[in-house]
Amino acid sequence: MGTWILLAVVIAFFVWRMKPTKGVQSISAAQLKSILNDKDKVFIDVRTPAEYKGRNIPQFKNIPLGSSFDKLPKDKELVVICQSGMRSSQACKQLKKQGFERVTNVRGGMSAY
Repeated sequence: MGTWILLAVVIAFFVWRMKPTKGVQSISAAQLKSILNDKDKVFIDVRTPAEYKGRNIPQFKNIPLGSSFDKLPKDKELVVICQSGMRSSQACKQLKKQGFERVTNVRGGMSAY
């Protein structure tokens, strides 16, 4: 009985962690390709500098997860990418908490691009 309760708690935790943040849009890598030249969007890559240097999309500025997002404009849409979509999802949650209104996560990250 105790094992089932523990298992249910662990599953609920992972479901809760994977749940998209309210107000954060999500796009695919294919959709990203169609908006890369949009000047009304700011593109942010939250991977480490070494990951970014190894392979990047030129329109994206490298601001590693854990860095300050204070200098980003609040009047533009922010499009966030990482390697798999997990770190960018975390970054999107942080950006929403900091008051950024239009935040978009790239599902699958650079692996899907």
